[in-house]
Amino acid sequence: MTTIALMGAGGKMGLRLAANLSRTGYTMRHVEISDKGQALLAQRGIAHVLPWQEAVSGADVVILALPDTRIGEVAHEIAPRLAAGTLVMILDAAAPYAGELPQRRDLSYFITHPCHPPLFNDEVTQAAKEDFFGGISAKQNIVCALMQGPEEHYALGEAIARAMYAPVMRSHRCSLKAMAVLEPALSETVGATCVAFMREALDEAVRRGAPPEAARDFMLGHMQIEIAILFNLFKEGVFSDGAKRAIEKAKAKLFQPDWKRVFDDDELMASVKDITHPQA
Repeated sequence: MTTIALMGAGGKMGLRLAANLSRTGYTMRHVEISDKGQALLAQRGIAHVLPWQEAVSGADVVILALPDTRIGEVAHEIAPRLAAGTLVMILDAAAPYAGELPQRRDLSYFITHPCHPPLFNDEVTQAAKEDFFGGISAKQNIVCALMQGPEEHYALGEAIARAMYAPVMRSHRCSLKAMAVLEPALSETVGATCVAFMREALDEAVRRGAPPEAARDFMLGHMQIEIAILFNLFKEGVFSDGAKRAIEKAKAKLFQPDWKRVFDDDELMASVKDITHPQA
């Protein structure tokens, strides 16, 4: 029987993972130091929490469901109490890629992150349609990387990841660097920033006289068809000649010519360092 110590079980991600893992055959040990987190766990039927020292002792797997800024500190604190061969799971690539984990070759490090439910999906229930984050009702895909450790620990980590992010469709195996490229570079530095600009543009359209509901409907509808065209999901879909001209002319106004530098090694490292050790 695999024993899992879940660190930060009462946090935002910890609560999600605790709920899903409680439905598996794994032996769970929950660690949560805050009164609020413990109360939230109790509301979900998990009244028994352990001191971290007891929870990690003899555990086969330790999941660090913690903020990026705490991963390195906590990993170094618990490492002396972890037995050789323990699988440590981290939920984001930032801290591992930034070199925040202890240098112990006898530990396995597995990183996994959800892709979140896809924009284009086959969900039919209202609960699944409204599960934007995933891990409750909507199906999603995940990415995984074995930073170090034996190959059998990839299989174990992936199985646990599928359980804690369930329901899962595809699981993609990546390198640690590829995961860092996906997040923060692709999904946050570029993706979230562009979406934030789109929201600002909607607000500006409203400020200039467009009715708010009309602007929202117009923007969201056009986002769907434009994404379907650009991501080759709408095979026969093409932009009009006018739209093509508008796109090419707008690029020079909205983006710096060297914007793809955010994917360069030095920029990527600077980004994960800022995530794990943010400057005031």
